[in-house]
Amino acid sequence: MDSLPNAGPAGEAFSAIAPGITYLNTATMGLPPTRTAEALRTAVDDWAAGRPPLDRYEAAVDAARASFARLLATSVERVAIGSTVSTSVGKIAAALPAGAEVLVADGDFSSLVNPFAGRGDLALRSVPLAGLAAAVRPGTALVAVSAVQSADGRVADLPAIRAAAAAHGARTLVDATQAAGWLPLRADDYDYLVCGSFKWLLGAHGVSFLTVRPGTEDGLSPAFAGWYAGDDPWAECYGPITRLATTARQFDASPAYLGFVAVAESLALIEEVGVEAIFRHDVALATAFRDGVAGLGFPAIGEGGSAIVSVPGLPGGVAERLVAAGVELAARAGSLRFAFHLYNSGSDVERVLGVLRAG
Repeated sequence: MDSLPNAGPAGEAFSAIAPGITYLNTATMGLPPTRTAEALRTAVDDWAAGRPPLDRYEAAVDAARASFARLLATSVERVAIGSTVSTSVGKIAAALPAGAEVLVADGDFSSLVNPFAGRGDLALRSVPLAGLAAAVRPGTALVAVSAVQSADGRVADLPAIRAAAAAHGARTLVDATQAAGWLPLRADDYDYLVCGSFKWLLGAHGVSFLTVRPGTEDGLSPAFAGWYAGDDPWAECYGPITRLATTARQFDASPAYLGFVAVAESLALIEEVGVEAIFRHDVALATAFRDGVAGLGFPAIGEGGSAIVSVPGLPGGVAERLVAAGVELAARAGSLRFAFHLYNSGSDVERVLGVLRAG
């Protein structure tokens, strides 16, 4: 592992990670930078003392929205805030006409798929991820896909999907929850992009983002507009809103303020390091690990190029030995899933491979 970094590109920003812990579970939940945890503790203390800092809360919402826009190469006017991916997807699902065909990938994450299934009157069609672009056809209204699959880390061929959708007049919805923060993406390449903040963006539960490409606002239901969607939310928060925001803010959900206090700090760190640098770091570690487990006779799922490595067929008891060695990981879809991010290093790769060799 001499060619791999001995420390992450922002390893010093995570001083709270306990000694002996090898955290490879970002695909479930990212770790907060130390400054994120400190900002959240301060906000909770102020709240408990009877001094909830609403001005700082609002500033955090604005800062997080702007950071997300820059990270996804879009304008802040195109970013709406929410609480969960599924509620943002629900705004799109609710606006589709009865009978509309929605094309998804087999086994994609439920928060992306279930809002369409829950309608009951849509034509939901599921195909293998590798065949998604080829499956777009005349009459397909929407193609909804995760940029990176949660179960095994496979990366979707987004350029091919985008081209196929455009050729057939379909709109595109990309879930970037397992991608934003390590995989370079441009939100404006898609009609809609949704993203939870608590994984690779190192934020908190209760904060999500939705980007809306100009001209596709008609694809979201106005029935979900709450008080924060008004042009001046604090001036008009009783009765029907007479003037919605003219930007994507018209699709805002009321912000979970404490979550935004955390997310604003974490997104600032990701901007400082840079997604391109994080991509190179994360994928280098994941590739080394993928090669290592293959050398032990356990090829991982997919073709690589991902920060997530999912390994099927490992002997019984391996997960327990890894946990006993301080390795945090996840079991998903019959495989063990390992996720590498900016606080990981080459020593983490070697530590896990050492446990596997010993088994």
